[in-house]
Amino acid sequence: MSDFSSDNTPYDTIGGDERVRALTDAFYDHMDQDPAYATIRKLHPPDLTESRQKLYEFLSGWLGGPNLYVAKHGHPRLRGRHMPYSIGEVERDQWLACMARSMDDCGIDGELRSFLDDRFAHVANFMRNREE
Repeated sequence: MSDFSSDNTPYDTIGGDERVRALTDAFYDHMDQDPAYATIRKLHPPDLTESRQKLYEFLSGWLGGPNLYVAKHGHPRLRGRHMPYSIGEVERDQWLACMARSMDDCGIDGELRSFLDDRFAHVANFMRNREE
């Protein structure tokens, strides 16, 4: 998946709906099963069904595909929606590591991977709400 260009959205380049779902599922599977992500796992409810769905919907629109999240829930207001959870460097780093592993699983590489690594890092850092 290294054919990222200005002609295609990241959503198109990643492979559309099926691949966004696969990325989301890989993320939550790793987060749920790997103790390396225990800190961020504790921030989620025991049943991850709704969390999976919301991330999938968000990523769909964020990557340039259908704006599923906005259609169902309105503007994402990411920082505000994450404010009830204490998010510092540990949580940010675990989230990014889990997403990186998920992108590895999905074969996301090349220019698309570089772009997503940068964008995910920007957003994850923006979610921090605890000074350390």
